[in-house]
Amino acid sequence: MEGKAEDVRLGANKFSERQPIGTAAQGTDDKDYKEPPPAPLFEPGELKSWSFYRAGIAEFVATFLFLYISILTVMGVSKSNSKCATVGIQGIAWSFGGMIFALVYCTAGISGGHINPAVTFGLFLARKLSLTRAVFYIIMQCLGAICGAGVVKGFQQGLYMGNGGGANVVAPGYTKGDGLGAEIVGTFILVYTVFSATDAKRNARDSHVPILAPLPIGFAVFLVHLATIPITGTGINPARSLGAAVIYNQHHAWADHWIFWVGPFIGAALAAIYHQVIIRAIPFKSRS
Repeated sequence: MEGKAEDVRLGANKFSERQPIGTAAQGTDDKDYKEPPPAPLFEPGELKSWSFYRAGIAEFVATFLFLYISILTVMGVSKSNSKCATVGIQGIAWSFGGMIFALVYCTAGISGGHINPAVTFGLFLARKLSLTRAVFYIIMQCLGAICGAGVVKGFQQGLYMGNGGGANVVAPGYTKGDGLGAEIVGTFILVYTVFSATDAKRNARDSHVPILAPLPIGFAVFLVHLATIPITGTGINPARSLGAAVIYNQHHAWADHWIFWVGPFIGAALAAIYHQVIIRAIPFKSRS
């Protein structure tokens, strides 16, 4: 009973996010704003905590479900001779955005609901989580994405391989520079939204903000997909791009693959800098 009481008191998450996403941000009754301390670069104690591995498993499962639903939706649109008979590009965008909304809501209190290496990278740069946790999250996200795309291929291998497997490539008529730019700007929008929706200062001022946090994040994913599906198929999530590329495994998917890592990581870094330095006006020296 003593262990159980401690588990409840700590929320089963002793080494929690310094500025958690969504419903995870509701665990305090103190509405007076205090700047959260920056996470240490290395936090070895996390490796001995069940909450650390529990969070990684949550990221794996969430990314698995994200790829399963989103890629399956893409395949459903691809197999139809008439796009009017399917959900179309708008439906694909809703599938990606809606799943992110649902999964951030479900996993926010466990892992922070990142579900995207670019989001994890941006939050790491802002010192919201340790390098140890960031690397672990990214590995689990990538493994979950590969498994999710693999299940879709298992359901309908011929259709999957014949329709691009949901892999991200730069569309004909666009240059690699166009694709890179689209990924940078799209990821900037997403990560900037994540920072704004989970800002501890806004949580202190407006109690409804953490409850609504998953909604603007999912809606940002939806809008970015509407804009950039015709250009790159919309990556803005290196794990999503990696999972589809590994399972599809064709040369043209790998030829452009670097864009879907470099672009999102640049976009996430720019969003982190913009939010911390411009929006929040936190000087670099206070983050050390």
